[in-house]
Amino acid sequence: MTHDRHSYAEPALVRTTHLALELELDFDAKVVAGSATHTLAWTSPGERLVLDTRDITVTAVDGATSDGWEPLEFSLALPDEELGSALTIRTAGHEQVRVSYRTAPTATGLQWLEPSMTAGGLLPFMFSQSQAIHARSWVPVQDTPSVRFSYAAHVTAPPELMVLMSADNGTESRRTGSYDVVMPEPIPSYLLAIAAGDLVFEPTGERSGVWAEPEMAKRAAAEFSDTEEMMRVTEALFGPYRWGRYDLLVLPPSFPYGGMENPRMTFATPTVVIGDKSLVNVIAHELAHSWSGNLVTQDSWDDIWLNEGFTSYVENRIVEAVYGTETAVMETAIKQHSTAKLEPFTPAQLVVELPGLNHGTEYHGTTGLGPLKGSWFLSWLEERFGRDVFDPFLQGYFDRFAFRSINSTDFVQHLHEHLLTPHPDVVTAAEVAAWLDEPGIPAFAQRAESARFTAVDEARDTWLRTGELPSGGKSWTTQEWLRFLDAAPDQLSVIQLQQLDREFTLTGTANGEIARRWYSIAATSEYIAAYDELAGFLTRVGRMKLVLPVYKALSATDEGRAFAAEVFAAAKPGYHPITTAAVQKILGSGT
Repeated sequence: MTHDRHSYAEPALVRTTHLALELELDFDAKVVAGSATHTLAWTSPGERLVLDTRDITVTAVDGATSDGWEPLEFSLALPDEELGSALTIRTAGHEQVRVSYRTAPTATGLQWLEPSMTAGGLLPFMFSQSQAIHARSWVPVQDTPSVRFSYAAHVTAPPELMVLMSADNGTESRRTGSYDVVMPEPIPSYLLAIAAGDLVFEPTGERSGVWAEPEMAKRAAAEFSDTEEMMRVTEALFGPYRWGRYDLLVLPPSFPYGGMENPRMTFATPTVVIGDKSLVNVIAHELAHSWSGNLVTQDSWDDIWLNEGFTSYVENRIVEAVYGTETAVMETAIKQHSTAKLEPFTPAQLVVELPGLNHGTEYHGTTGLGPLKGSWFLSWLEERFGRDVFDPFLQGYFDRFAFRSINSTDFVQHLHEHLLTPHPDVVTAAEVAAWLDEPGIPAFAQRAESARFTAVDEARDTWLRTGELPSGGKSWTTQEWLRFLDAAPDQLSVIQLQQLDREFTLTGTANGEIARRWYSIAATSEYIAAYDELAGFLTRVGRMKLVLPVYKALSATDEGRAFAAEVFAAAKPGYHPITTAAVQKILGSGT
């Protein structure tokens, strides 16, 4: 690939092959300062190196010579709101270039937490979130997934804090104030990650464990005790785990995502630690990224289905192997139900919201369903060819493209060479084209069917029609409750909500997935009795998947928007910059 529209870098001319970081964490100023030294591979003798930055102050740039270092000319372009500023460095084909810099306190890829925002309440916390293009806010880098590099880092921090990165960290919390880590495998920039806080380690297996604040560590280790088994079943299906260790870092609740697949160190939300393992599919998903995404990577964000679609498919296979077929079917059905959002769309809207997989343009719609189509496509291939054929094909895909960045065309060529041509007459060209080239979900795609969900649907319909509450509701799994709420009307009467609340105590639930659905319905229905707990939920939790739907539901009315603005004002200090920007977009620029 020679161009990524989300990056100023020019990888066709020069690529970073190794990155050496010298970083100092300043919690008082909320900045990272230091240097990033790029080892470069030039296509031909070059005169310039272009790196991505956002709100970074560059203090010096030097190039390596046989006698040491020499200063290089550089310039920062005027910033673009989305892409930041191109850093152009004049070189004479230097093999190493060192950029000295410091970040801004407002770096979009970093969050600095006061002690009061942590579980312990005594020490500060900092963590990064580089995906999709936020690495450039804390490291000047070729911020495109088409460029992969190994890295090493030396980090200094207050000695009472433990520093971890997406690298080989070991398993001991030795708090020295000076840390050295190495990532020997080549990764793209969005997998650069760092965290510092009051962190301790709890093992979950020979190759896996949990880092968390002391108050959370043992609970999280118990919740994620199946991690080693997940690793074993995935290796049996799709080949060896190639990253050494697989550890999890449980972050404070402000983390904006369910998980982030940073290699060797998945960052995870505490909202999945609820005591019954019902939400650990998030961990299965992040582990699956060790094959799809981290090992074989999309070469631009326009092909995100290659990361997320494949990962969702592998996640479901992990869940099936560890927790049973019925759980996997229910999880799939929950995801597929979200395509109901597409039913009123025009053909033109479908092209925007859910184009063909081999489309060449970004999934830039509002539904976020692009990766689901990719996962569904792979499940369809599995069903048609059978696992005895499809599983070796997928393992061969991971082997062939290991530690490489590819695009949809690369995958389609591999598909034809290693599955469609060797096994003719199993699927038609028209069927494959419906997935790869046409918008929407093909009409012949079969939906996952769960007998338990059929019973839930019948119970919901009976309740809506007669007022008779589900007799087995108190013993329902998380998945059954999600189905009940997902397919319920967006707006219910206050009497109906009171009835559910009295019987099942949904207001105040500790389950974030149930909470976001319940509070969204409560907001749309103006169920004021739930608003105190709703506000507490939005204030405690910063995971975007959980809070954004509730803000959207509140913003549907003037009164709800005013209430949401009040809640946001109180919650904002604990939100990640990514979450803050997303909420502000919902509520308006004045928030």
